[in-house]
Amino acid sequence: MQIQPVLAALRKHRFATWLIALEIALACAVLCNACFMIASRLSMMRIGSGVDEAALATVQLTGYDPAKAADVDARALNALRGVPGVQSVTLLNSIPFGMRRGTAGITTDAAGQHFGGVIEFYVGGQGSFEALGLQVIAGRGPQPDDFHAFTGLMPNDAPIQITQSIAEHLWPGADPLGKQIWLDKSHFRVVGVLKTLVRPDPPGWPEEQRGWAVFVPAQPGPLLSGSYLLRANPRDMQRVMRDALIAIGKALPEVVLDREDSHTLPDLRANVFKNDRAMAGLLVGVIVALLGVTALGIVGLASFWVAQRRKQIGVRRALGATRGDILRYFQTENFLIVTFGIVLGMVLAYAINLLLMAHYEVPRLPFFYLPIGAAVLWGLGQLAVLGPALRAAAVPPVVATRTV
Repeated sequence: MQIQPVLAALRKHRFATWLIALEIALACAVLCNACFMIASRLSMMRIGSGVDEAALATVQLTGYDPAKAADVDARALNALRGVPGVQSVTLLNSIPFGMRRGTAGITTDAAGQHFGGVIEFYVGGQGSFEALGLQVIAGRGPQPDDFHAFTGLMPNDAPIQITQSIAEHLWPGADPLGKQIWLDKSHFRVVGVLKTLVRPDPPGWPEEQRGWAVFVPAQPGPLLSGSYLLRANPRDMQRVMRDALIAIGKALPEVVLDREDSHTLPDLRANVFKNDRAMAGLLVGVIVALLGVTALGIVGLASFWVAQRRKQIGVRRALGATRGDILRYFQTENFLIVTFGIVLGMVLAYAINLLLMAHYEVPRLPFFYLPIGAAVLWGLGQLAVLGPALRAAAVPPVVATRTV
């Protein structure tokens, strides 16, 4: 198939050609960026928490005098431990995918001159580390004598476990064990490294910072109360959670039970990422609608050109052109239009991505999304033009003799 006759025919239909090419360019730009955003959302939704989610739940209490925290905790722990199926109940200030109470900036020197970043402090009572199911990859976990009472914002001079991601950020290439960090006047020593431990609110942080967390052992007190971590068999978790809320209501009728934040961790995860699921679904809908409109545009234009060229097609058939020649002509014509639109669309895709980067902190569009988008549109174009092209190929040579 010679390209020159096809290009000559397209020059005679500049407006229609430009219209379809621009439609394809817009489709390419939106397709590439939407697929990238969907992949980013899905990747974030699959983030590993580092804890045994299926076996965990949390109960959150509020509306009580901090001076009565010890009494509230004693009654709550006693009630929750009495629920059939509960394997352990411990205190933990922040909950993965749930309540957040320990976000703070740290430094790597006592003078506060070297800022290390904003991290999440998981302050937990005895048994909470084991209940979470955290994986230590270097050093050790908390020992019984690591748990101390505290009256300030955080325990002072506490041995802590940090995640691998924050360790690599603070001391790249160095052994983090024995290193120290400071939070105002509170001082911490690294005694263990965790494989991972996700923040309570990972969507609100850049990808590399979602695992910036530490575990701080501490004794219960006014600043570590009312937030309980339950562990049970995953098969019994829904029943255990239901019975736990009933038990708390009976044991502490004067305390406010925060039902919005009292859930199993799988439910908390689903709630944290509900907006991301909705956004991914919306973007899928946009892609389907846009590709559908683009395909209809190609079908409409090709059908219009077939109707206009029936006599020309009949003449070519009479001169010896086969049905395959006619079919390839329209497919080649469509391929050239789609290719031109894709080239424009790639430029537009990066322009849209730069706009999103500037206003919505979206990462740079990876290059490999461009050939993916091009392949989809090439395939769509060939499928869309196939029907009109087959009708053109079916035009008999006798059409050339009509209306002469």
